Amino acid sequence: MSDDQPQESLPTSKVARAARFAKTGLKVGANYVQHYAKKAVGADSPTADLHQANAAELYGTLSEMKGSVLKVAQMLAMEKNLLPPAYAEQFRQAQYQTPPLSGPLVVKAFRDAFGHSPSQLFDEFEPEARQAASIGQVHFARKLGKPLAVKVQYPGVGASIRSDIAMVKPVALRIIGLKEETLRPYLAEVEARLMEETDYKLELSRGQAVAAKCGHLPHLQFPTYYPALSSARILTMAWLPGQHLKEFLATEPSPAVRNQLGQALWDFYQYQLRELRQLHADPHPGNFLFSSANGGTVGVLDFGCVKDVPPLEQQQFLALLAPETLADPARLEALLTEAGVLRPADAPALRAMYLRTLTQSLELVGRPFRQDTFDFGDPAYLQSLYALGDDLLQDQELRQQREPRGSAHFVYLNRTFVGLFSLLTELGAVVRTQYEG
Repeated sequence: MSDDQPQESLPTSKVARAARFAKTGLKVGANYVQHYAKKAVGADSPTADLHQANAAELYGTLSEMKGSVLKVAQMLAMEKNLLPPAYAEQFRQAQYQTPPLSGPLVVKAFRDAFGHSPSQLFDEFEPEARQAASIGQVHFARKLGKPLAVKVQYPGVGASIRSDIAMVKPVALRIIGLKEETLRPYLAEVEARLMEETDYKLELSRGQAVAAKCGHLPHLQFPTYYPALSSARILTMAWLPGQHLKEFLATEPSPAVRNQLGQALWDFYQYQLRELRQLHADPHPGNFLFSSANGGTVGVLDFGCVKDVPPLEQQQFLALLAPETLADPARLEALLTEAGVLRPADAPALRAMYLRTLTQSLELVGRPFRQDTFDFGDPAYLQSLYALGDDLLQDQELRQQREPRGSAHFVYLNRTFVGLFSLLTELGAVVRTQYEG
């Protein structure tokens, strides 16, 4: 199926989705068998070719199935140091566009929610989606002269999440090389956030709340929501001006505009973490609109994935990034023990290995927080982050452990800030990083 060809149907039942994914799992398995068979007889079979074939097979299936399986692909695309490059590159397509649903399926969604078709609810409604992603697609509409964005959720998404994760898990674990039992609390965290993303009533209330709390921050714009035209599976909001990052950068904005946009994003995330203990935790490029208006304005979209940060994890995260922590090995060791990264039963050599790798990681990840101003325009910083991830994956001592440590809450904290760093690097922004309160 081509990326712009509408889908006339969507596998929604557990059986149908399992059957579709099983077909892909067999194909991926066959690719592995073929690869290792060639290796066994001394034939040339590059691992990169294996990854490329499997990535294309998986992405085709995820695009067709949509929902939580495609959302996981979006998340993995942002974790470039977790996946082989072929998967990260292929899955990155999920950040922008996937095949949209056909008109009849969209009309059915409205009739199920309101008992009316979209043409009866709006003065104008474009049947073709302007944007299609993992959980839903966005249509342009107009009512009483106001331009609106109407997000329509794909059928069966919420009901399929748990079974989808159970389906994807074996293939994902094979690719990443981890054991299921070590990932269980982290998968539970991902599942909880995905379930929340399917509740558009929750997204509406969160979007309104965050806009009210962050409305004083400069150079940000939030949509107005329309509860009467929204439901658990349909969300109507004002159509914000601006472009997605790739299109915006093609207009060649000035350094001053890019810096102001970067500063707005940095201040937004600092305020959320430090004051609200709540994060817009899906910072991929498709969730922001950029404009040169007023020297640079960022439109913030999609509050489906919002991470509430408990006070303890907030304090630990900020303490680990603080400049004084890295300069004090005893303080660092105490914080890592408190966070569950270091354990009392660890052998001295294992404890030393974790201290060494965490010191290296925190030096790099926390670098922007230890300077008054940070130049994200130098791509070497983000490249160093990804290179560090690659090095850690290849570290034989660390590979022998193959288990995540620390609080599951750090899954979305880490994901959010790596995503933010990636956005700022694409913008090429120079940012004042010290929090002024």
